[in-house]
Amino acid sequence: MRADDRLSALEGVGCSVRGIEEQGGLEFLDLLEGRREIAGGDALDGQPRRSSCGILVTPNGDLMDPADFDYLAVCGGNDYLNDASPESLLAYLRRAAASGVRLLGICTGSFAIARAGLVGPRRVCVHWNVLDAFKQRFPKLQAGVERLFIDEGDLITCAGSTAAIDLGLYLVARHCGRDKAQQAMRHMMLQHMRPAEMPQPHFYAEIGPHLDVRVQQAAQFIEQRLDNPPPVAAIARYVGVSPRQLERLFAVSLGQSPAAFQRGLRLDYARWLILNSKRSLTDIAMGAGFADSAHLSRDFKTAFGETPRSLRRNASTGRADAGNPG
Repeated sequence: MRADDRLSALEGVGCSVRGIEEQGGLEFLDLLEGRREIAGGDALDGQPRRSSCGILVTPNGDLMDPADFDYLAVCGGNDYLNDASPESLLAYLRRAAASGVRLLGICTGSFAIARAGLVGPRRVCVHWNVLDAFKQRFPKLQAGVERLFIDEGDLITCAGSTAAIDLGLYLVARHCGRDKAQQAMRHMMLQHMRPAEMPQPHFYAEIGPHLDVRVQQAAQFIEQRLDNPPPVAAIARYVGVSPRQLERLFAVSLGQSPAAFQRGLRLDYARWLILNSKRSLTDIAMGAGFADSAHLSRDFKTAFGETPRSLRRNASTGRADAGNPG
């Protein structure tokens, strides 16, 4: 594993299969998860760059020939909306792809891969929080948030954050065996390896850009605080209107009140947790902003026609039946 092969603000991590095998996968996972964005643009000139966390990073060598690697990871940062990517970096990615190197798009690193024109007909996975931005910039490309990562053979993209760990474990298992992947998982104090098809826990409303910007801002504020729902007065202060004005804006734009909009998102989040985690119903209720499991159960049954307990039981029965077709 060569930790010093970086692509400036994109922080490309190059690695060979041999390197992954020699390190047992642990250093590879550390590189994917321990990255920091390098601010200030292109670092191919050898000049120091300051990262987004304040650390000054000085390159200690030129970028190596991408053909030396089996994988090249492009780890994105907060500068993904900057469409003026240095041509030298994009050219390096194109050289890597032309050499048969598999590209890994980590979080917003997929933006750089798309700018280099290397996605084509493949489907890419992006973090739900940047899906709209990706679609606006690359309307002809296929992007989704229904999985943690997508393997298209020569291009693997993931949602970023902790999904980078799941992708790393996936590659360790591929090249080193499942036992090594489980060893790496235990070393990182993780409970299990999440599969690629695990859906992202994304809970946001499909609000069109044509709606009032204050409604869009309020919706984003609500989405970010599902576990600790703010009162309507606080939401109104955030967007700079009175509570009464906010009520009218939501009624005109969405046909519902801010409180109803917020409750719907929290219920969707609770439903996802019930189906995709082993957390207790009390823990799920608290995590989705409900006072207790009884409060969640009442609202849940009103919205979905069944209780959280019955949903989990029926889902478990269905999975068991699918695994035993008889």
